[in-house]
Amino acid sequence: MIYRDEINQSINKYHQYSDKSIQNSELCRSTEENLDQCLVGLVGIFHPVTLVVLDILDVEFSDDQFSDLCFEFGLELDEVTTEKQMITNEQGAEQSAGASEDIVYRIEIPANRYDLLCLEGLVLGLLVFQGKLSPPRYKAVTPEKGSVQKLIVTPATKLIRPYAVAAVLRNITFNQDSYKSFIDLQDKLHQNICRKRSLVAIGTHDLDTVVGPFTYDAKPPSDIKFQALNQDKEYTATELMDLYSTHAQLKQYLHIIKDSPVYPIIYDKNGVVLSMPPIINGNHSRITLNTRNVFIECTALDLTKAKIVLDTLICMFSQYCIDKYTAECCEVLLPDGTVTRYPELAYREEVVNIQKTNTYIGISEPADKIAKLLTKMCLKSEVANSEDQVIVEVPPSRHDVIHACDIYEDVAVSYGYNNIKKTIPKTATIGAQFPLNKLSDQLREQIAQAGFTEVLTFSLCSRDDIATKLGRNINDIPAVHISNPKTLEFQVARTTLVPGLLKTLAANKKMPLPMKLFEVSDVVIRDETAEVGARNERRGCALNCNRTPGFEIIHGLLDRLMQLLEIPRSSNKDMTGYYLQAVDDPAYFPQRCAEVVANGQVIGIMGVLHPDVIMKFELTHPVACLEINIEPFV
Repeated sequence: MIYRDEINQSINKYHQYSDKSIQNSELCRSTEENLDQCLVGLVGIFHPVTLVVLDILDVEFSDDQFSDLCFEFGLELDEVTTEKQMITNEQGAEQSAGASEDIVYRIEIPANRYDLLCLEGLVLGLLVFQGKLSPPRYKAVTPEKGSVQKLIVTPATKLIRPYAVAAVLRNITFNQDSYKSFIDLQDKLHQNICRKRSLVAIGTHDLDTVVGPFTYDAKPPSDIKFQALNQDKEYTATELMDLYSTHAQLKQYLHIIKDSPVYPIIYDKNGVVLSMPPIINGNHSRITLNTRNVFIECTALDLTKAKIVLDTLICMFSQYCIDKYTAECCEVLLPDGTVTRYPELAYREEVVNIQKTNTYIGISEPADKIAKLLTKMCLKSEVANSEDQVIVEVPPSRHDVIHACDIYEDVAVSYGYNNIKKTIPKTATIGAQFPLNKLSDQLREQIAQAGFTEVLTFSLCSRDDIATKLGRNINDIPAVHISNPKTLEFQVARTTLVPGLLKTLAANKKMPLPMKLFEVSDVVIRDETAEVGARNERRGCALNCNRTPGFEIIHGLLDRLMQLLEIPRSSNKDMTGYYLQAVDDPAYFPQRCAEVVANGQVIGIMGVLHPDVIMKFELTHPVACLEINIEPFV
């Protein structure tokens, strides 16, 4: 399932460019979880036609030129709009009064390109791509004066969040925009790779306000008391959970630790609390525009993701340090006595074959050209001694590069998709429709010709729809439940098509009778034997709503479908035909319900729905219903 983040835009004054124009940067905030994509925006100078993408790019672009640049870099300019227009579209014209009419450029970023989720990474990538800058070299160094900062992890953390990493950005300088970008990148990472802080939680602190070594511990909530960020007094952890239960942003994270007997806590040598991950930081060590040394800590359930998050923050914002692209190491002391230094900022080498690269992409380029194309994508490369291979250095900012195929993709992007010549495939194949889909389409056509109207309903529904309203117990239904549903209407994957059709009837009660509806779609059944623990099942469902149930209409439809499927009617209940057998089902009227058996297998059920079911779906007329599994006929 693919999930897409909706973006709320916020525009802030960024940079003075010439005496006439003000340049703005916009770092948008994701409001929902993007498993797959996250949109970020970039705003330039607002002339009627011309956009200047930061004066450091030193070039002017029209909208079309900037869109072309994004495409060449493997991105997409999703929309050119204004803050006022976005608010109007989302909330109505009344809510947009006073909103800015400055132009906003929304750029679509792949979900795994964490290095492009902030303006700093995007601009750096574009500069390297244009050849105006060489890929930077990131370094983790030991402090020249004083000792290395230490983060001591206690054994108690194994009960809640066992992993921690840390680093220091030394002698950094923030302005209003870089400070906002620093906070916004943390928000985007929390929504993306951190999975809403459930896997990783980031804490950033003013190092000059606290004293190391730091301790990462886990304590009972009653033993934790500190002044949380933006609060004017101290609260216990229990009081904070109650306080933030109505907070617009923080309430969505409370469930991560709320039921745990211990809460994670980080404090310094003097007992000053830095943070209670993954909920809130302490007010004492908060970051400000005057902060010069930043202590970054990430606590996690997944150590790999924690290291990726830490590397990303360091790579994006170490450019603001006096010693650019450099971070100071921290030592993490684990309960078993192991000492590990972070950040790793590790570089690794991958070797790709030139022939394979050219073949997969459909080009024919020499090794030196391939190396130059990869260097444009921040993957510094050189030709190997054998000259039929390229050695690619993957920097710590490119954690999206996992396999050789990721490198092939960057070659294709850098070469330009539009520059790849179109060719006729050397092999010819004959395509065919998937048999189950073909049968589904054929049945849809025939049911429609029988006088039924097709509908397409949601694959998610409430628990009541498949259980209580149908007179069943939810615990007896093999349903797939959504772990954190957004609404009560979408709690489970449907196990039957009946509720969707009944809700469609309820929404169209003003339509003239009879109403004859059908749907041929998938339901989802929990199945422990399946690879993913659940399976799809293609079903056909039809119902007739009139002043009388019209059971004979549904029965006639079943006979027609069996005729089309060449399944004969069986009178002696043998294995070669179909027949009906009485059954009791709480959703159907007693003695007005039957199972459909075909070739010795129960494939469905039909009958007159129970009056309680009719009333629970807010209907006023009787309904006859048929639902069968069509997969056995493929």
